[in-house]
Amino acid sequence: MADDPRKPDWNPRTDEVLRDQIRAYDAMRAQCPVAWSDYQHWTLFRHGDVMRVLEDHQTFSSAASNHLSVPNGMDPPEHTPYRQVIEPYFSQQAMSEFEPTCRNIARNLINSLPDGQPFDVVEKFSRAFALQIQCAFMGWPDSLHEPLREWVLKNHRATLARDRQAMAEVAHEFDGYIHDLLETRRQAGANAPRDVTTSLMEEAVNGRPMTDGELTSLLRNWTVGELGTISSSVSILLSYLAEHPDLRQSLANDTGALSDAIDEILRTDAPLMSNRRVTTRDVEIGGRRIPAGEKITILWASANRDEKVFGDPDAFCPQKNRDQNLLYGAGVHVCPGAPLARMELRVLVEEFLSSVDTLKPAPGKQPERAVFPTGGFSYLPMLIEKR
Repeated sequence: MADDPRKPDWNPRTDEVLRDQIRAYDAMRAQCPVAWSDYQHWTLFRHGDVMRVLEDHQTFSSAASNHLSVPNGMDPPEHTPYRQVIEPYFSQQAMSEFEPTCRNIARNLINSLPDGQPFDVVEKFSRAFALQIQCAFMGWPDSLHEPLREWVLKNHRATLARDRQAMAEVAHEFDGYIHDLLETRRQAGANAPRDVTTSLMEEAVNGRPMTDGELTSLLRNWTVGELGTISSSVSILLSYLAEHPDLRQSLANDTGALSDAIDEILRTDAPLMSNRRVTTRDVEIGGRRIPAGEKITILWASANRDEKVFGDPDAFCPQKNRDQNLLYGAGVHVCPGAPLARMELRVLVEEFLSSVDTLKPAPGKQPERAVFPTGGFSYLPMLIEKR
């Protein structure tokens, strides 16, 4: 184990790690639970260390980006008024009102899947669901589905390659979409659609309207988070249910158990791999001295499998593990959109179980896992038979 942070403890980008990231993280959690690498900087693998970071925003700041990030990249008290603006959009009433739209999107997509023929879940189902649901929730036109689909792929490629020039261009492209959406509503005036986007434009923070820069950052964070994690979640869930037909049948018979089951499946196989923080002072964690100004990677994909908290990380125990599950984070930055994500995934799986009799891997085809910073699958060939 290195004491000098310039000497890596591990390399998250080796073929060996990328072949099976979850098992590699399991091994690191036991061998070197606070590890330095050039790629992730300081990585925290244990649940307890991650909780310490989440509960101490004064030492572990969320302002880890050089760019405006509303509200993800903010700490209290700056973070608080933005958070207060956001939370009502994910209220129980808002979710109840949106659920029929969500169910209709899920049902139509499932109906469009080929019956008895292999298809790629990622391309034909999970990405499409994430795109359609996000646009519907925000009040964005269907004409944005294809540009946003292309944008997600470009953003992923740029992030994977760590190509700063490409990342800047991709961010600028997205800002252009948001600018057009805001401008369309401004020109419409009182005739602007009464949707989430228009509503956000009318919100006040600290007694003033949000700037276009703040709105764009907020909408980018919502969209990138939603499109990536919902798509990853769907691929993970369908893969797991295909591997566990008894559980699939049990959930089909008792949909009331679905929400906890979904959270537990996604605990064992993270749709969102990590988040970042930056140290505001010198600190010791897990026996390592970390200077002020260092970047920290909170590795959800490891912390949520910590044996000291969950026992066998692969054991399916929804009720036992519920309170310690970090699927949606914890502390002041616990995901505000968790109610929306939970509702979307529950409705999608409900509709899938009621429509599909058989779910199994496509014969002769091998799935491909996504690689950090993305969870889930990049290719998931499956075959279904509908009822």
